[in-house]
Amino acid sequence: MNPNESFENALKSKGLKATKQRLAILEMLKQTEKPFSAEQLYLKMAEQEIPVNLSTIYRILDQLLHKKLVVRLGMMDGSPALYEYNQAMHKHYLICLGCKKTVSIEGCPLSGYEQELAKSTGYQMEGHRLDIYGYCPECQTKMKS
Repeated sequence: MNPNESFENALKSKGLKATKQRLAILEMLKQTEKPFSAEQLYLKMAEQEIPVNLSTIYRILDQLLHKKLVVRLGMMDGSPALYEYNQAMHKHYLICLGCKKTVSIEGCPLSGYEQELAKSTGYQMEGHRLDIYGYCPECQTKMKS
């Protein structure tokens, strides 16, 4: 079985063509444990000799985001956003403002609050994002020296 077949089916089910670039981006994001920026994806694709422009990567990521095949982590300090494959798993992250390292947080501290908020406002909740920003121990050490 073709390893990209599930990506091809996912793209087609969302009304997108299964281009070499889209398939490569989905594969790279799925294989990694940490989110990537568009620039990091561009460099990885260059290493694999997959022809693509950085602007095309941004366009593909926007399409995949819109079709809910990827999720985006916005950066508080204005750094480029990070993207990861949407595995339909609810996650929150600690994000280092220094080195951009991301660490997945166990559990969800907002589930009870989300339910209370739905009751008090009448909103039908569809989800939430929680990313916490700070400096990892390594960056704190570098800042002290």
